[in-house]
Amino acid sequence: MALTYKAAGDTTIIIEFANEISEKVNTQVRSMYLAIEKSLIAGIEEVVPTYRSLMICYNPLLVKASTLMQQLKEIELHLEEIDIPKPKIIEIPTLYGGDYGPDLDFVAEHNNLTSAEVINLHSKGKYLIYMLGFTPGFPYLGGLDQKIATPRLEKPRLSIPAGSVGIAGAQTGIYPIESPGGWRLIGRTPLRLFDPNREPHFLLQLGDYLQFKPVDESQYGLIKAQVDNNIFEVKTSLL
Repeated sequence: MALTYKAAGDTTIIIEFANEISEKVNTQVRSMYLAIEKSLIAGIEEVVPTYRSLMICYNPLLVKASTLMQQLKEIELHLEEIDIPKPKIIEIPTLYGGDYGPDLDFVAEHNNLTSAEVINLHSKGKYLIYMLGFTPGFPYLGGLDQKIATPRLEKPRLSIPAGSVGIAGAQTGIYPIESPGGWRLIGRTPLRLFDPNREPHFLLQLGDYLQFKPVDESQYGLIKAQVDNNIFEVKTSLL
């Protein structure tokens, strides 16, 4: 696909891959992201991947925009040679419903399903992590079954607990930190998606997949205690 390069102010270049959200496009974004990270081009300060574009922030005192643009286009010519790591599936233990997922019953009623059917549909999917954003480590996921798609709250909550699992429209996601938000909350995970005192800070990476695993309150409490004591091992497997 033909890439489009745009200047966004005097310290940023945006590369647009396509005007659509798809796994194919996102794989191209990920390839270019990894290639730029490996290139160690002088002057690049940050590379931010999204669904279908990349934002490259640079220091104009260290590299000219025209020079950087040319270097990026050189990388583009060799994208097919980039070795992309095999994606992992990260298991996300989740306690659904009750105080942990106060909107579960609404999601079920909205879609003419039972709460158990919503949990089953939500937990059997494998969700591609397209990007991280909104708050540190918030995963934007693809793959939600349309049978449980549900509109956002008309009035967002002022405070949502960290680990809350929600649905908004045709997307599902996890709140990494306590924050406002308007997604319909169906459960909560005890895992920490973002921890500034941990290396790496972010539990998730774009290009990997999530799968939610239902747990009961006892299991949730046990996992949370292990997470709090830094002894819980997140379960992963190759796709």
